[in-house]
Amino acid sequence: MKKAIFLDIDGTLIDCMGGIKDITPNVKKAIKKVQEKGDYVFISTGRPFALLDEKILNFGFDGFILSNGAHVIINNETIYSEPIEKEFIKNIVTQLENNNIQYILQGELYSYMKESCKDFYKYYDEIGVNRTYFKDEFNIEEIDVHKFEMLCPNDEIKELCLSLIKINPECDYFSSVNKSAVEVYLKKNTKGSAILKAIDFLDIKIENTYAFGDGKNDIEMLSTVGCGIAMGNASDEVKKYSNKITDTVQNDGVAKGIEQYVYTN
Repeated sequence: MKKAIFLDIDGTLIDCMGGIKDITPNVKKAIKKVQEKGDYVFISTGRPFALLDEKILNFGFDGFILSNGAHVIINNETIYSEPIEKEFIKNIVTQLENNNIQYILQGELYSYMKESCKDFYKYYDEIGVNRTYFKDEFNIEEIDVHKFEMLCPNDEIKELCLSLIKINPECDYFSSVNKSAVEVYLKKNTKGSAILKAIDFLDIKIENTYAFGDGKNDIEMLSTVGCGIAMGNASDEVKKYSNKITDTVQNDGVAKGIEQYVYTN
């Protein structure tokens, strides 16, 4: 029976802030061995397509779950894509611009961010994101948005941003501490729901699925698959929802987890 492995990026495959900006050689080797057996390896990330590193894009993964599940690609084919309601996005953007709050709108292929959003640009430059799929000029009426982020440098601005989100009961948010950002997405779209769509498309049984993650937005993914594997660097909260715990990203946790828990015989 075919198996499928779903891998988070930040804190799982790489750790840009910790100096690991590429997949380590041992992890690359382990992933290739999985694929040589005829099994599948997917990226499952909160990032949209535009924020994927070229090394990730060109590695040879079998597919991508992007924007926390709003966009699913298998073998270069989009099998699922659902944007946030446009009128809500328009209203949010108006409020953000009126209050000089930096934001990025994340679509299926491109991400949209005005040149004035200097802190966001600085952050993405620091973690090695190519600007190929960034657009700084756009018509809000003509774009679809899967997810968006708002920069909240202080509690007052964060409170304002959260009040804007709560207007739409279909949306939820995730706070990213390291860059003081709030990421907003549709509640119905999660890494877990997207995994179910992917394995249904490929006719893979849930008991033959595995996921590796470290963050709060990985909890549903770890709970959905047959075997959820938390990274050693994950928080205790995330580890509670996993079946197994592997080593840290710095110590080739994905490679060790594949060897210990995916192919145990």
